[in-house]
Amino acid sequence: MGNQAKNDTAGWEATHRYASIAPRKARLVIDMIRGASCGEALEQLQFNHRRAARMISAVLKSAITSADENEANMQRLYVQEARIDGGPYQRRWRPKDRGRAHPINKRTSHIIVRVAER
Repeated sequence: MGNQAKNDTAGWEATHRYASIAPRKARLVIDMIRGASCGEALEQLQFNHRRAARMISAVLKSAITSADENEANMQRLYVQEARIDGGPYQRRWRPKDRGRAHPINKRTSHIIVRVAER
């Protein structure tokens, strides 16, 4: 995680690059919190049992902390933008019968969350 930046018009952003989860799996979780207030979003992520929920929760907390450091109104924060971009993937090979090998793609994701005041 890292890369917090403040932009007056866009809000506060936090990212987690090269997260070791497939984008398709992480998008199922991040679609739930887009547009929600930060308190509701953290609550939804806390009770979600998917592995991506913990990763997204950490990024959201980082964006909220960045907003708090810049003296934002914490009651009015909401998730302005939440997206999962596909990262690079590692190619692995699984041995199969009769000397064959089948490819396996270990996919990674870039998690981007931006919070702003309403």
